[in-house]
Amino acid sequence: MEQAIAKAAALIEAMGYIRQFGGKMVVVKLGGSILDDLDLQRKLLTDVAFMATVGMQPIIVHGGGKAITKAMNAAGLEPQWVQGRRYTDERTLRIAEHTLITTTNQPICDMLTELGCSPTGLHTYGSCVLSAEQLRLPGENGRKIDLGLVGQVTEVNGHLIKTLCAAGTIPVIAPIAQDKTGGRLNVNADTAAGKVAAAVGAEKLVMVSDTHGILTDMNDPESRVSSLNEEQIKKMIDDKIITQAMFPKVEACLVALEAGVKKTHIIDGRIPHSLLLEIYTDKGIGTQIVK
Repeated sequence: MEQAIAKAAALIEAMGYIRQFGGKMVVVKLGGSILDDLDLQRKLLTDVAFMATVGMQPIIVHGGGKAITKAMNAAGLEPQWVQGRRYTDERTLRIAEHTLITTTNQPICDMLTELGCSPTGLHTYGSCVLSAEQLRLPGENGRKIDLGLVGQVTEVNGHLIKTLCAAGTIPVIAPIAQDKTGGRLNVNADTAAGKVAAAVGAEKLVMVSDTHGILTDMNDPESRVSSLNEEQIKKMIDDKIITQAMFPKVEACLVALEAGVKKTHIIDGRIPHSLLLEIYTDKGIGTQIVK
């Protein structure tokens, strides 16, 4: 009986959030171990299906870096890294594009279909919603560092994404963009998610990662900060507390907030129902970043 009462109490707590977020778009960025573990992936996509069922409009942006590296190794290619980014030549791009679409995007769509949803894969094999230009990193003496066919997102087809959401479809976006000439460019999935959230005026951006959120001490999981604002985030970047893999996630959150997205979140996708706990409960379990 007590267990049943607790379930009912949880539903009542969620009711206010369900009303608040009904009809609102939420961008969910999937990456890390979620994409390597089918059981984890199914659990998280079940949360996404729940969001759609209760009237929210989820939009998925996914990564796939580990799968790309695995496919490159199988093809006898050794990934080259420049300042933490994968150098991308023509052959690497072909492998990345094929892997992101057939190994990651399509299975996500298939799983959402099994869960009773209506997903649409958005990528360069069909309808691409990301436009980009080649990215050059700043180097020494004012020189630019060439990363090959790596892009930075310059534009998002927010109209198409919003149209699909309004029709009850879940857009599933792969991080391959087109340039002005129709060529392909590999783009950072975290950055793409921030740009998508900004373009559609999403209510929330949720970055699903392999950490409990932002930690003040990388070696202490209990040092998670539950809520931060832009000013505090910038100080943590200056103080070198936010570095490496966390930086593009935080940067994407700041881009989204700057465009009017109300709240952004970084959560651990390995925790069961982390997505629902962050959105539909009072306490949440990750780090929220607000304006």
